[in-house]
Amino acid sequence: MASFDSAWFLYGALLLLLATSFVVRIDYARIGLAAAAFVALPLTLFRASDPGYSLLVLAILAVNIGILARLWLRGAKVRFSVEDEELRRRHFPGLGAHAARGLIDQGHWISAQRGEVLIRENQAAPSLFYLADGRATIMRDGAEVGQLGDGELIGEATVLDGSHATGTVVLASNARLWFVPAAALRAYLAANPGIAAELHEGFARALRGKLASANTRIADRTPASSAAGA
Repeated sequence: MASFDSAWFLYGALLLLLATSFVVRIDYARIGLAAAAFVALPLTLFRASDPGYSLLVLAILAVNIGILARLWLRGAKVRFSVEDEELRRRHFPGLGAHAARGLIDQGHWISAQRGEVLIRENQAAPSLFYLADGRATIMRDGAEVGQLGDGELIGEATVLDGSHATGTVVLASNARLWFVPAAALRAYLAANPGIAAELHEGFARALRGKLASANTRIADRTPASSAAGA
């Protein structure tokens, strides 16, 4: 029975290490390492003949718990404004407080006027924008093709690779915006690759939301078009 129990401890530790290998965020990796060490500890205490194994596992457990505690304390001191917190909740929910604070601090909050052009068609997006409050119109070849409203990102499809925008985005009302220049964002993500994965996921969610909205608008227009044709 003792051999069976020790095998389960070993399998559990190895499975936790395997799961940890797939995570991107360093704090999650440390949680996985600490958990694996915790599961392996009884095995080294009661089955290993050399106490050095137990000391090594205890060291792994203590180091990772200590660093996690330091990260938690550092994150507990971080403060967000109401606007910052809403931006984080909508688009960076997977980022820890300290990482989210660092990312948001790369940009600036501004109040902008109706008619201001944020992005021009066939040009690279100068910045990533978050429309906290207000409305914007998407124009293509001079014709309106879409609307953007509160809480939406603008420029997320092209800001990282520098490709040209397929439409012009103009504010349709006075607005409150957060923006981060494209060059500054790329440099920051290059220096903080752990944040890049979460940002890409936020961009993907934003694009899926826009696609769903576009499909809804098309579906709503189809019956009207059919009725007009009849």
